[in-house]
Amino acid sequence: MSIPILDLRGALEPGGPRSREVARQLRAAGEEAGFFYVVHHGVEPRQIDGIFECARALFDLSPSQKAAVSLKHSPVMRGYEGIGEQTLDATALPDLKESFYAGIEYPPDHPYVRAGYQSYGANQWPAALPWMRARCEAYVARLCALSQRVMQLMALALDLPESTFDHAHGDPMVTLRLLRYPPHPLGDSGGDDPRLWGAGAHTDWGAVTLLAQDAHGGLEVCMPDGRWVQAPPVDGSFVVNLGDMIPRWTNGRFHSNAHRVRNVHAGGQPRHSVPFFYSPDYLTRVEPLPGCTSVANPPRWAPCTVGEHLHEMYTRSYGLQRTVPQDGVSQESPR
Repeated sequence: MSIPILDLRGALEPGGPRSREVARQLRAAGEEAGFFYVVHHGVEPRQIDGIFECARALFDLSPSQKAAVSLKHSPVMRGYEGIGEQTLDATALPDLKESFYAGIEYPPDHPYVRAGYQSYGANQWPAALPWMRARCEAYVARLCALSQRVMQLMALALDLPESTFDHAHGDPMVTLRLLRYPPHPLGDSGGDDPRLWGAGAHTDWGAVTLLAQDAHGGLEVCMPDGRWVQAPPVDGSFVVNLGDMIPRWTNGRFHSNAHRVRNVHAGGQPRHSVPFFYSPDYLTRVEPLPGCTSVANPPRWAPCTVGEHLHEMYTRSYGLQRTVPQDGVSQESPR
C-alpha cells in the first residue's frame, strides 16, 4: 500500500472536466490513509521556492533575532518556536525541530479578534527580513484557495455538490508553519533512542494540510494496516492529508492518520518543510454530512463548531487544567 498521487489538471476549477475522476481518487485516499500527493496544483514553483527561501533566511538569523519574534510574545502564538519547545508524542522526547508560525493577518477591530477567538490576530515578522511578510502573505492566500478547492473535490468524493463547503470559508483559521529539522544525531549522540523524533507521531487537528517538503524526505505515514511508510518528496507536489475535523464531518468515512518525521536521509544537512494548515471559519458548524450516517452507522460525534472542535483537540492533548491559548491551531503538527 502506497500514498497515491492525484493529478489536478482539468480539476482545478468547479465543473472541470476531470473533477469527478479526481474526486473518485480522493475518495479512495480518504477512506484509506487520508494522505495523498497533488501535482499540477496551480501553485507556481517560484512561489514555493520563495517560501523555502523565507524559511532558510529566518532560521539562519541569530538567536537574539529569532527570540525577538518568539511566539511567547504573541497573544495568538504567532512567531518563532525553538528546538525542543514542542512534544507532539507524549511518549517521546521533545521534538528536534525549530519553527515559525504565521497566518492571516486579522485586524484588531475584526469581531473574531475582539471576541478572542482562536487563530485570529496579528503576526510577528523579523525586522532583519523586511521582504518576508509580503511573500508569506501571498503564499497564504494562494494556499487558502487551493485548500478550498481540495474541499470542493472532497464534497464531490462524498457524492455531494461541489459547493457543499463553500459557505464555510468566510474568515478561515489557517497556520503557515516554516520548519527546520537539524540532522538527526547518530550512535553515541543519542540517535538510537527510539523516543527521539524530529516530530513525534500525531494526527493533525484541522481540516486540510498542504505540505511542501524539500528534497531530503523524512516524513512517515501510518497506513490503515499499522505499517509505517515513507512519504518521499515528489517533484512539484504537495503532500495533502486530512485532519481530525474530516472524520467528524464524514462520521468516520474519511480518515486522519498518524504521521511522524525524522531527518535521517539528508546526509547531515538540515531538512526544511512548510506545512499549511487550513480550517474553515471559526463558527462553521461541523456535523455528519448527508450520506455519512445510517442505522448501522449512527452519528459518532456530537455537532460542534470548527472553533469548538479545535478547542476540544487542544484540551484532550494538553489537559483541561491548562489554559487554552488564543490560537488553538498554534500547536498544529509540523512536517
